[in-house]
Amino acid sequence: MKIIIAGGGKVGAKLTRMLSAEEHEIVLIDSNSKIVGEALNRYDVMTLQGNCASVEVLEQADVGEAELLIAVTGTDEVNLLCCLTAHYMNKAIHTIARIRSPEYSGQISRMRETFALSMVVNPERQAAREIERLLRFPGFLKRDTFARNRVEIVELQVNEDSVLDGLALSNLENVAKCKVLVCTVLRNGNAMTPDGSFVLKEGDRVFVTAPTYNLSLLLKSLGILPRKVKKVMICGGGRLSYYLAQLLQKSGMGVKIVEKDHDRGINLAKQLSKADIVCGDATDWAFLESEGVSQYDAVVALTGIDEMNMVISLYGGKSGVPQIITKLVHMESNVLSDLPLGSIIDPKELCSNIIVKYVRSLTNRDCAAITVHSIADGQAEAKEFRIEKNSKYCMVPLKELHLKKNVLIVCINHGTELVIPDGDSYYEQGDTVIVVNSRQNIVSQFNDIFEY
Repeated sequence: MKIIIAGGGKVGAKLTRMLSAEEHEIVLIDSNSKIVGEALNRYDVMTLQGNCASVEVLEQADVGEAELLIAVTGTDEVNLLCCLTAHYMNKAIHTIARIRSPEYSGQISRMRETFALSMVVNPERQAAREIERLLRFPGFLKRDTFARNRVEIVELQVNEDSVLDGLALSNLENVAKCKVLVCTVLRNGNAMTPDGSFVLKEGDRVFVTAPTYNLSLLLKSLGILPRKVKKVMICGGGRLSYYLAQLLQKSGMGVKIVEKDHDRGINLAKQLSKADIVCGDATDWAFLESEGVSQYDAVVALTGIDEMNMVISLYGGKSGVPQIITKLVHMESNVLSDLPLGSIIDPKELCSNIIVKYVRSLTNRDCAAITVHSIADGQAEAKEFRIEKNSKYCMVPLKELHLKKNVLIVCINHGTELVIPDGDSYYEQGDTVIVVNSRQNIVSQFNDIFEY
């Protein structure tokens, strides 16, 4: 598929990497010559420097032959105009625009056809939904969903007093009181694919596959009994904080937003009449104490600066706040794995994954992944595949298959039945299968998981 990506920032660069690796023909447009040069050196793509919303530049990008345009520049208006212009030049093209401003959110959904938009993505709103899910299910550091939200891969930390400390995975089912599967363990920053003899120890970050309906039982069985989140302190008053406060208030949670900029705080107070808006510096330890940070069930650090978010989260953890969530955009989470930052959220990564999923639905290649999530600080991937007529080894027990090293089949979705597999399990045409593989193994189609 020929795809034009307008905007080479973090989202544009991530999309360029992911989609070029899937052998799509990519043209990247950006007004910054440095960004264009770096993309040209790093990826096997065509690049153009210029205004992505101009007819001349889109003609150079051969928009008439493109099947999809993805507009992810830093300006909503440019993204809209770029999609509108591309559709004027090619009526058959699909268009995706990143629109972030809350002011546009309502009207864009009503005017999608007017702006010729196939899809609208909002990183902040998507991240707000993800954070709200974590707050509704405290105890997990991260949750990734598959099989239409019926299966999840959740991340847990093995603490000093955890029943998981010293537990061999062969005994996990007895402890968990339900069938689950550990697909990856992060130990000392390194991802491992464990077998039944693997023994967990304090400090491990464990990635567990389970049906969604078993998550409550899993937490209870492991002795993780977090109190229900009733009060949340949000540090930073940007777009993400606005969307999150709206969701939390609908869920009945009390919200306090700490914002340093006085004018922005006034605007938030007008928009969020039920939230408590406080003007102050959330990186000031004394200020947080004066606001009673230790009395909150969760602290969510959402300023626009990664370093500030890290400091706020460390303060919150030191104050004994049960749940910490940290937004990090520019820093790699694997570098910071030893810091107690709680759950880490990257809105731009979430946005990229949504767009890639849409691209895969357009291509609809046999045996291609229909859902992809990055886990274990990017060292592993979890992918959901639909079993087609040309998928290998249908109806063959898993114990007879020869999978590549560090590849696991972790769940089989057979109609209405969810199977956490053992050696006797098998899949058949029409099923969906969730596979976890290390990033060293290139798995773009289901049949790539086998040695032969």
